[in-house]
Amino acid sequence: MNTLLSVRRWWWRSFFVVAGLLSSQVSRAQLGSPLRRVLRADTTVFGRILRQPDRYRVQILYTRINRDAQNRPHFRTYGYHVRPHEYFYPASTVKLPAAVLALQKLGQLRPQVPGLTPDSPLRIDSAFAGQSNVRRDTSAANGRASLAQYIRKVLLVSDNDAFNRLYEFVGQGPLNEELHRRGYSSARIIHRLSVGDQEPGSRHTNPLTFYADTALQRPLYLQPAAFNEKPFPTVRRDNLLVGKAYMQGDKRVDGSENTVRVNKPMDFATKNFISLTDLQGVLRAVLFPEAVPAKQRFQLGEEDYAFLRCYLSMLPRESAHPRYKVKEFPDNYVKFLLAGGPAGPLPMGVRIFNKIGQAYGFLIDNAYIVDLDRNVEFMLSAVIYANSDEVLNDDHYDYDTIGFPFLRDLGRTVYQYELQRPRRHKPDLSRFRLRYTE
Repeated sequence: MNTLLSVRRWWWRSFFVVAGLLSSQVSRAQLGSPLRRVLRADTTVFGRILRQPDRYRVQILYTRINRDAQNRPHFRTYGYHVRPHEYFYPASTVKLPAAVLALQKLGQLRPQVPGLTPDSPLRIDSAFAGQSNVRRDTSAANGRASLAQYIRKVLLVSDNDAFNRLYEFVGQGPLNEELHRRGYSSARIIHRLSVGDQEPGSRHTNPLTFYADTALQRPLYLQPAAFNEKPFPTVRRDNLLVGKAYMQGDKRVDGSENTVRVNKPMDFATKNFISLTDLQGVLRAVLFPEAVPAKQRFQLGEEDYAFLRCYLSMLPRESAHPRYKVKEFPDNYVKFLLAGGPAGPLPMGVRIFNKIGQAYGFLIDNAYIVDLDRNVEFMLSAVIYANSDEVLNDDHYDYDTIGFPFLRDLGRTVYQYELQRPRRHKPDLSRFRLRYTE
């Protein structure tokens, strides 16, 4: 308890230092983007990054939300160094679109398959080299895998295997085609994560079966193995070559290293990609479906939206199934903006609905941040590359010294700006005041 109080006191001391700096600077810069004003308000915090945005591959999207008299949200987005054609590795941020489309596909199947739900027990088989099967899921209350449980794990702690199972259910082709059809044209989600997935295995997906019972005796729906016959072209983005060298290989069975250094940049032309603009667009469509154009909305029911809102913002310790130890999964485990860095709590009253990514030196957070006590809400998405030695895949990145501090301070600075920003209409944020019980 004393440790928790100390962390909170430290957070608020830092908070008010930023607040004082901002209040002295805002009056001097009335013109231009509010995002640029808050970034320039403290050169001590942001100066090194802003002086070399290309080196750090920084991109930031800040969306201000104003409500009208009917509580309808109106959005205005400001960007810093946003370059839709600049490549960054999206890492785990691609898991949110996969979760959304898994729920959408399930809903589309339901009229033909009565009784099929996100919690329907699921068995996954293998049919191609490199695939793995699933019979049980010990993290679930009933011991069985399900789409709902995979989505929980994806959103609570960014579980890679859980994403891979959603990828297998939706399918490589449909996953991308559906995102493109809804206007998220930059999306190129073409491989599983953390299993060395590549052509041709990435185009093959596993057969799987949903059941009506936990004994797996009464099948509801069988999805056969599938193959995407339309290979995706290589990524067409600037700066696809990253770093000056990379480590190739993996660990041996005994845990020792079995890698060699390749002295040339890593080529990301065959990796996943989605732009920061599209990432924020998907999150906005999930949280504010009524406020986006019809074409961009997903075909989800209210229960689906409520489920996603819950697990986008739930803290790991609030989950019963799966259960997570606080020491290993603190409150800020997957909350980089506003809270990234050493383990600690979020500010009182704040909830963060987000999806992060972390790999190859890239850190990304795509977030809607709401303070339910002070009636503040905004969207903030950012990416930074923190890898000063320019060697990839060596597990020596500058996350703790550059990446996490930058995202944490960015979130705090924009949050402080939002606290003092006048609003004509007080927002009703009851939609986001959730009960986190299972």
